[in-house]
Amino acid sequence: MAAPPTPRTPTPTGRPALEARGIRKAFPGVLALDDVDLRLFPGEVHALMGENGAGKSTLIKVLTGVHAPDAGTVSVDGSPRRFTAPLDAQHAGVSTVYQEVNLCPNLSVAENVLIGREPRRLGLIHWSALRERAARLITELELDLDVRQPLSAQSLAVRQLVAIARAVDIEAKVLILDEPTSSLDRDEVAQLFALVRRLRDRGVAILFVTHFLDQVFDLCDRVTVLRNGRLEGEYRIDQLTPVSLVHHMVGSELRTLDALAQTSRTGTAAPVPAETPFLSARGLARSGAVQPFDLDVHRGEVIGLAGLLGSGRTEAARLLFGADHADAGELRIDGARADLRSPRAAIARRIAFCSENRKEEGLIPELTVRENIVLALQAARGWTKPLSRARQDEIAARWTEVLDIRPANPEVQVRDLSGGNQQKVLLARWLLTDPELLILDEPTRGIDIGAKTEIQKLVTRLAAAGTAVVFISAEIEEVLRLSHRVGVLRDHRLVAALRNDPALTPDRILGTIATGAVS
Repeated sequence: MAAPPTPRTPTPTGRPALEARGIRKAFPGVLALDDVDLRLFPGEVHALMGENGAGKSTLIKVLTGVHAPDAGTVSVDGSPRRFTAPLDAQHAGVSTVYQEVNLCPNLSVAENVLIGREPRRLGLIHWSALRERAARLITELELDLDVRQPLSAQSLAVRQLVAIARAVDIEAKVLILDEPTSSLDRDEVAQLFALVRRLRDRGVAILFVTHFLDQVFDLCDRVTVLRNGRLEGEYRIDQLTPVSLVHHMVGSELRTLDALAQTSRTGTAAPVPAETPFLSARGLARSGAVQPFDLDVHRGEVIGLAGLLGSGRTEAARLLFGADHADAGELRIDGARADLRSPRAAIARRIAFCSENRKEEGLIPELTVRENIVLALQAARGWTKPLSRARQDEIAARWTEVLDIRPANPEVQVRDLSGGNQQKVLLARWLLTDPELLILDEPTRGIDIGAKTEIQKLVTRLAAAGTAVVFISAEIEEVLRLSHRVGVLRDHRLVAALRNDPALTPDRILGTIATGAVS
């Protein structure tokens, strides 16, 4: 992302806007935080880094009143505070935007921005004042939005910006941004960063949580690193390099970096097989979602799909899985026409699909890790043939070990896991069905470098064992690292299918995305 370098603030002095000291938080079977400190000073952007499961999300929830700490203190402007609910934190000037946007799509943009703080006249909502105030804020954020439109008409990226606008509207002393760029394209990231810098210059203390190392070095002044629930250290960004930061996050054994190097450009290692494709799409299309496209996926092959947000990547994947109904075209499996009218029909043909929206379309947060893992297998068997508890325990224990799901307790509710470990649970569910085609939509988004590497290595192993894989990612380098061929989508069209050889570079793919032409 092209952006002007951020002037670094000197090591701050004086009173922190927010300070946490000696924070401890435990859940059944899990010590999530152990003696953690954090200092946020006015007028700085402070990164919070660590692998999945390091305790970042738990610390944020302690700071914002979602969880009460078992030990330790939280102070705002030097005054000790004990938040019993997020509203307490907001009243103290601590505002948060979480990774999973929690908005009301049935309401307008203006209503979402000012929900709970609507201007009133004679006891009723003053609608014109509400829209005017929301429009002013949206204009300040340099967004081109009609605040009267329903939020449901907006893209996921725009919803993220609306959530940030809602947080900004509160007179915040501290703004916590939890993975705010995970659903944004490059231009939107630049727009967000410009806003963050303006807020920093006004004296707001900003806690920035991300897994993108380049964004940390572009935007942040200092960083606190957590590892295994403990404070590893606090550093000035200008005293670190990306490699040293990763070293602090993962410890002395940089296994993740070595593994990434070993899996680099795996896609170039094997030719596309000449046999009949496992799955073949011809003229497959859905009105308003994706224009007619052709695609072959062979056993043992990884097909990468690249393109900007809204290009049609996910829509194409949903057609291949039967989650959406095609208006035109046909699918063939092993050369025979297949009518996949539902995900159940796709599962019966040994096709699995991991959605990019794991919270709403993948996992059931109220169920345990064990229950989530066995869900697809139980559905395939039918509910009249229930798996015994002993068999469920055996399956869950095996996949918890194979995928290194943390904590290694299958009876923990899946909602209490970090994003990377939740993604592993979803993968375990589908791998248990022994799929011949595995469709992965953004499987590494919002997870740390360690979990990302493990998933990339798993994809490589699956392909080597003969599984066909469709891999979707906004990170072009990741697509190149794993894929044998790369499909490029632009404006809901598959504009190119490129063989992954040494001549295929990120710049070539970006050029194709930008122009629709193969360079």
